[in-house]
Amino acid sequence: MAHDLEGKLLTLVAEGDQGAFEELYGLVSGPVYGLVRRVLRDPAQSEEVAQEVLLELWRGAPRFDAAKGSGMAWTLTLAHRRAVDRVRSARAAREREERAGRRAEGPAFDQVVETVEGRLEREWVRRCLDALTELQRQSVTLAYYEGFTYREVARRLSLPLGTVKTRMRDGLLRMRACLDGGAA
Repeated sequence: MAHDLEGKLLTLVAEGDQGAFEELYGLVSGPVYGLVRRVLRDPAQSEEVAQEVLLELWRGAPRFDAAKGSGMAWTLTLAHRRAVDRVRSARAAREREERAGRRAEGPAFDQVVETVEGRLEREWVRRCLDALTELQRQSVTLAYYEGFTYREVARRLSLPLGTVKTRMRDGLLRMRACLDGGAA
C-alpha cells in the first residue's frame, strides 16, 4: 500500500500533524462531498455532513487501520455511513412529527366533535321530551333516565300497568318521530 497517500496522511494525522490534515482535507473533501451529495441530494445538508466527516477524520484518525484497506476507502465508508445515518434520522424525525401531529389533532378534534354532538343530541332529546304529554314524559323519564321497570313506574305514578305501557309506547313512538326529524 505504498501508493496510499491518504492512508499515510491519516497515520500522520493520528499523531496530531495539522499539515498532514490540511493535505488530506484537500485530497478527500471533494470525493466526500460528492458521495454525500449523491445520498442526501440536498446541497446544504451535504455540506454539513461532509464537514462532520472531515472533523471525524481529524478526531478518528487513530482508528484507521491500513491493513484493512486504503485511506480513501476508509474515508468514503465513513462518509457513506454518516450520510445514511442522516437520511434515517430525518425519516425518523418526520415519522415522529407525523405521529405526534395525528395524536395532537386526532383525539382533540374527535373529543370536540363528540362534545358538540353530545350537547346537540341532548338538546334535541330535551325538545322531543318536552313535546310529549305530561304522563308520557313522566313514564319515559322514570323508565329510561332513572332505570325503573314498567311495574315500578306504574306504582310510582299510581296507574295501572297497562296504562303505563300504553303511555310508554305512545311516548316512545312520538320520541322516535321527533328524533328522526318528523313532527312531535
